[in-house]
Amino acid sequence: MQQDAPASGDPNGAPAPGAQEAPDPRLVREARRAGVTAFVGTTIEWFDFYIYGSASALVLGKIFFAEASPAVGTLAAFATFWVGFLARPLGGLIFGHFGDKYGRKKALVTTLTMMGGATFCVGLLPGYAQIGAAAPVLLVLLRMIQGVAMGGEWGGAVLIATEYAPPGRKLLYGAFAQQGSPVGNLLATLAFLGMAQLPDAAFESWGWRVPFLFSAVLVAVGLFIRLRLAETPEMQAALARKKTIKLPIKEVLTRSPMLVFLGVLAGTAGVAITYVKTTFALSWATADLDFDRTTFLTVISLALVVQVIVQPFGAVLATKWPVRKAVLWMLLPEFVLLPLMFVLVGTGDFWLAVLGMGLATFPHAMYYAALAGILARVFPVEVRYTGMSLSYQLCTTLFAGTAPIVSQYLLTTFHSIWPVVALGLGYTALTLAGVLPLLARTGDAADDTADVADSRTAQPA
Repeated sequence: MQQDAPASGDPNGAPAPGAQEAPDPRLVREARRAGVTAFVGTTIEWFDFYIYGSASALVLGKIFFAEASPAVGTLAAFATFWVGFLARPLGGLIFGHFGDKYGRKKALVTTLTMMGGATFCVGLLPGYAQIGAAAPVLLVLLRMIQGVAMGGEWGGAVLIATEYAPPGRKLLYGAFAQQGSPVGNLLATLAFLGMAQLPDAAFESWGWRVPFLFSAVLVAVGLFIRLRLAETPEMQAALARKKTIKLPIKEVLTRSPMLVFLGVLAGTAGVAITYVKTTFALSWATADLDFDRTTFLTVISLALVVQVIVQPFGAVLATKWPVRKAVLWMLLPEFVLLPLMFVLVGTGDFWLAVLGMGLATFPHAMYYAALAGILARVFPVEVRYTGMSLSYQLCTTLFAGTAPIVSQYLLTTFHSIWPVVALGLGYTALTLAGVLPLLARTGDAADDTADVADSRTAQPA
């Protein structure tokens, strides 16, 4: 029987120059499973983290800082909210170290367990009226545990997705982990929207606790899914070659400090503006405008639905276009849409507020989808967990965690929303100042062939 000639034209059957082998279907299935696992895990972790933000805007000041005035109580609650962000770099360093030395999976199982336990305990915590000053102290301690867990979670979840990704798809698969943030935020907002239907007395006594207690169920589901996933192929190869670093943080800080610095700036808009739009805006709209908590939680929920839908297109855009071009197209509209959002919300009209929040969601949400893949390309596999976690978590501490309290301070001091608008636009400018030089150093191509992660390190700075 005559055999078909090789498609390449090579009599020996060698592929034609430039031809790409078809991806192994089994590897594609594993990559998709890893992406779904990253998405589910981060959704649960972000749900736990975000319900604290909603609670701090609505009720924690009254429960745990009862002797303060309403404005001071809100500031104090936002301060405890920031404590979680202060702890996140520590979590990034701890779990980045163990994740780079012993594997991503073990670190991620631990972070999910820690987050779930701390969140559940917040739901059980007595208030100031029951145990006095011990209440806010314990609240801060539990928020710190949440922060440590979240600090370790993000980098590992991104790596679970990107290190399983097929060639040329790191940016796209990194969006799986990023999608957990808006979905977790949406679930947290819906949970509080449901509890907000209760009378004030019931909401303040037990209603706000229900989302915290329910997180135990979600964590159990997340652990079941996460435990079934194997270690990432890239990390397995590094462990097999005994190519782990004794002290990853030393390697990162001595060889690539500028990349860490640029990574911190690059994340700013993606992580900070959302807290201006949700946590701070919820407090502003319910305290200073004519919105009640149910109405504005609905506004935020609809904006989060928009984010869930549009965010993945940021990763698609960054895959199809040169990344620098995609980043500019995603971020520059923020300079118009964010001020417009505050103007429309300030009208007190429900549908204008929905329109403003929805439009302002597009820029930073789409950019956030691409951010994970951008940072995942910066550091080599043996220090990748530590390097990208340090960059991202320092950014959240400096900018995201402070966004509600700084916004509230500006509003209280100047009695105007425009300084808050300027703060949000400053976050966007900082992001451009970081991501454009970062792309110049690591490559502007959307394909993984531009990655510097295959080298011993990125360009030493």
